[in-house]
Amino acid sequence: MMTLISWGILSFVVSFLMTLVVRRIALHYKIIDRPTLPRKIHQRPVAQLGGVAIFCAISATTIGILMTGTLLTSGAITPMHYIGVLLGGCVLMLGGFLDDKYELPPRTAIIAPVIATLIAIGFGIEVDKLTNPFGGVIILSSWQSDILVFIWLLVVMYTTKFLDGLDGLATSVTSVGAFMILLLSLTTAYFQPDVALLSAVTIGAYIGFLFWNIHPASIFLGEGGSVFVGYMLGILAVISGGKLATALLVLGIPLLDVVWVVTRRFKDGGVTRIFKGDKKHLHHRLLKLGWGQTQIVLLYVTIASAFGVSALFLQSQEKIVALLILSLMMGLAAIVLVQKDRHA
Repeated sequence: MMTLISWGILSFVVSFLMTLVVRRIALHYKIIDRPTLPRKIHQRPVAQLGGVAIFCAISATTIGILMTGTLLTSGAITPMHYIGVLLGGCVLMLGGFLDDKYELPPRTAIIAPVIATLIAIGFGIEVDKLTNPFGGVIILSSWQSDILVFIWLLVVMYTTKFLDGLDGLATSVTSVGAFMILLLSLTTAYFQPDVALLSAVTIGAYIGFLFWNIHPASIFLGEGGSVFVGYMLGILAVISGGKLATALLVLGIPLLDVVWVVTRRFKDGGVTRIFKGDKKHLHHRLLKLGWGQTQIVLLYVTIASAFGVSALFLQSQEKIVALLILSLMMGLAAIVLVQKDRHA
């Protein structure tokens, strides 16, 4: 446990300090988010590229651990896996920088997440088997694993990208997800100390950045950071043995919100309308009702924590029931909020 805490603290410190450096660089080179669009809710220009600080902290700490022992390679994860994960993260940072700097169109911005996902898969990130909720396990072939991981990582990345609409929201929720995977990895049923350690490093990096990202934020994740926090959570869920249900329960509300928003946008204007931002996400609707940003973030964290903790104790069939309950909650919330919006 002290090993997890020590490396987690180191990751926190690196992220905390790197965020200051990255913020100064972003301001110097005018890589800032100006509140010029109607969907923007901040009142002043804010530095971007915050994801770079998180990436640097995770990369530096991970490399440091790999160079000093076998703590990260004591299980099924090999150095090649880590190389693939970090290379994929590097691509996300490059793509995010270009997006923040030049405001790339959605069809161009998606290139970096796709390449990052393919790199991770190419370096061996895979799901060998999934727990069958009706008993036993489902063994996946190589091509089935590749398709599943490809879809999974893109879905999680775009969920956190869409979630990144309030100060500290995406980072807080993904921190909860990483913490739940850490706890799951330490249980006697699974016991994966290597996954637990990488989770601790990830959490440390998230929280180190979150200190500067909570409301009122002095720096944003940026496009690269908003997908990178999801990318790392998705990777942790895969390398922990396909704990996708755990991550799904933590990301349940944001993911269902994405489904809701994408469906509505598609009905309003087809495929081209899907990626055009608006202020009709769940967190935006709550903001419109008078909730504060901190209140909304705490609500998301509370729900994510509650369902995440439940995943530690539920069996596969019970997790499906929990997901259905979460879907019902989101459906009822959507109906109530839409009605309130119409009568506002």
